[in-house]
Amino acid sequence: MYRIRTLSMAVAATFALAACSHSSPENKSAPAPQASAPATAASSADAAKQANPFFQASTLPFHAPPFDRIKDSDFQPAIEKGMAEQMDEVNKIANNPADPTFDNTIVAMEKSGQLLNRVSMVFDALTSANTDDTLQKVQEEEAPKLAAHHDAIYLNAKLFNRVKTLYTKRDSLKLDPEQSKLLTVYYNDFVHAGAKLSDADKSKMRDINKQLSTLTTQFTNKLLAGTKAAALVVDDKSKLAGLSDNEIQAAAQAAKDRGLDGKWVLPLQNTTQQPALAELSNRDVRHELFEHSWTRTEQGGANDTRDTISQIAKLRAEKAALLGYPNFAAYKLYNQMAKTPKTVEDFMDKLVPAATAKARDEAKEIQAEINKSGKHFKLQPWDWEYYAEKVRKAKYDLNEDQIKPYFELNNVLKNGVFYAAHELYGLTFKERKDIPVYNPDVRVFEVFDKDGSPLGLFYCDYFKRDNKAGGAWMSNFVGQSKLLGTKPVIYNVANFTKPAPGQPALLTFDDVTTMFHEFGHALHGFFASQTYPTLSGTNVARDFVEFPSQFNEHWALQPQVFKHYAVNYKTGKPMPQALVDKIKKSAKFNQGYALTELLAAAELDMQWHTIPADAAKKDVDKFEAQALKTTHLDLSYVPPRYRSSYFLHIWGNGYAAGYYAYLWTEMLDDDAYQWFNDHGGLTAKNGQRFRDMILSRGNTEDLAKMFKSFYGKDPDIKPMLKNRGLVPSK
Repeated sequence: MYRIRTLSMAVAATFALAACSHSSPENKSAPAPQASAPATAASSADAAKQANPFFQASTLPFHAPPFDRIKDSDFQPAIEKGMAEQMDEVNKIANNPADPTFDNTIVAMEKSGQLLNRVSMVFDALTSANTDDTLQKVQEEEAPKLAAHHDAIYLNAKLFNRVKTLYTKRDSLKLDPEQSKLLTVYYNDFVHAGAKLSDADKSKMRDINKQLSTLTTQFTNKLLAGTKAAALVVDDKSKLAGLSDNEIQAAAQAAKDRGLDGKWVLPLQNTTQQPALAELSNRDVRHELFEHSWTRTEQGGANDTRDTISQIAKLRAEKAALLGYPNFAAYKLYNQMAKTPKTVEDFMDKLVPAATAKARDEAKEIQAEINKSGKHFKLQPWDWEYYAEKVRKAKYDLNEDQIKPYFELNNVLKNGVFYAAHELYGLTFKERKDIPVYNPDVRVFEVFDKDGSPLGLFYCDYFKRDNKAGGAWMSNFVGQSKLLGTKPVIYNVANFTKPAPGQPALLTFDDVTTMFHEFGHALHGFFASQTYPTLSGTNVARDFVEFPSQFNEHWALQPQVFKHYAVNYKTGKPMPQALVDKIKKSAKFNQGYALTELLAAAELDMQWHTIPADAAKKDVDKFEAQALKTTHLDLSYVPPRYRSSYFLHIWGNGYAAGYYAYLWTEMLDDDAYQWFNDHGGLTAKNGQRFRDMILSRGNTEDLAKMFKSFYGKDPDIKPMLKNRGLVPSK
């Protein structure tokens, strides 16, 4: 997942001002007192401000954040000062008496807000991956202020008139393609933010944005707290039968970390299904774990999110109506590849029948396995993973315990993820122990291009913590920009089970795929080669940004790469070919279930965001049930991958009306991988072509044309259906 920064969602509806997204050069600090002035409380305060590490550009390599100097108390002053500085810069642009030019208006905006950028990049990383009560309080206090800050920029009539003047005469400005694209993006985003509204409607928009920023932050913090509280606490080790010794030790360590010595804790991951459900042999414990996951934010207390999300959905619909759209999905999709909700629905409608039919066939096999065991109960969601694993073992003689010893995290990273990047793109990596990090689990690598030149820094933070949001994602501490002279500083975050001290971190193949996925996002960021930060790297449409990441997943099972990292951590021997063949043969196993749960989540997203503005606030439970029924995805044994009440993607991470993007870009990535296979597979030549035509282009051209130029034709859904096993392979 590519994560839109939480602060930038408050700062901008569709994109942060370039400065709020990427810039990092040195900014002006508050004026120092004159040398002749006596020491005063004010001068002491100024001195204290100067100690704030955000007030100057970092002197570390690539402007990496100085985490060894950053304190919680630094964030709020830096955010406040950053907003004030950017507002001063923007007002100077808006009130410039000179006629608007590309340089004095658009480029000036690209350079604005450098302090706000520095602090927001780090703040958003920590509030997602390493938060605490202090940071959450700052987040809740600053969110509405940042929303107002955004509106003060995008609803500034003088500023918009300068942008509009340039846009109307763009054909005569002799702009290069990137400049022309940037001007168009600015104009469209001003209009989309409400720049053409009446003063009365602008006031309504400000109020809606303020409410949404507060509610979105509340949702995120409630979900984090609810997920932590809903972890399953076990006081009898025998109830964990089926888990490996390492997993039981990890559960004991998780309990110890919470001060629950003598107990075991199974923390929840972000999705509905939990990894342990595939292994726990006690059905009652499986049921309990599932219910903890299913109702994590539906307990009626302080962490219940249902009223929050129903308010968010209604406010989003009202916001869209103000701008003349029938619903929020139509408003949100205007600059995506799909363009309209109808295109999205038509696309998903092509998948639902085949997915649910396959899931029903899989359910019959699983029910037969249950009956064969002598336990005659009806298949339920908490049974699926456990008995599906038995079916897989019976059909392919394969289970996770066989393969985990071959997927030790460090080896997967260096000899899998990094190796594939070297073979395709010539990249090399060097671990840096001298770069400060925000948590001891975090590692840092310097990335070098194929000619040996430095490309940027890569941080990886792979283990689950109670103060970390669920899921996996990529984002930047520093973005690439030729204008600002910055190279990318990128991080990947995941939630893998942390091993007990002294034990290896052994992964499932799903975890391995996640590592390749998130590094695909990182490659998209590292290969950015744009002048202007607004168009750089991963700043592309939601239904394109997952394309490079999902494409990179394919190399996890590619023979040359796989044999390079799939090595037993004890013996050093590669995975036997017979076991490799079993993994490949089972690759299409359970795909009906996997696609159906994903479609159910995507349809929930679209149903929530096609509510008209005049509709009453929804009862979440009733709405969800009806939405799944309406879209023919109400299979009792296949719950949505994310339930509405804990769907962080759409209520907190910028994927509103955009979760379908994972499916849309799966079509793109399967097409691209088919192209690779048709042209020699994993070669440096093919990698260079993909880098040149996709990974390095950012948002500098029409994305549909960009893809067609690479692939040679429009996207084709057939490779996706074939890869999922939903149509016969020829």
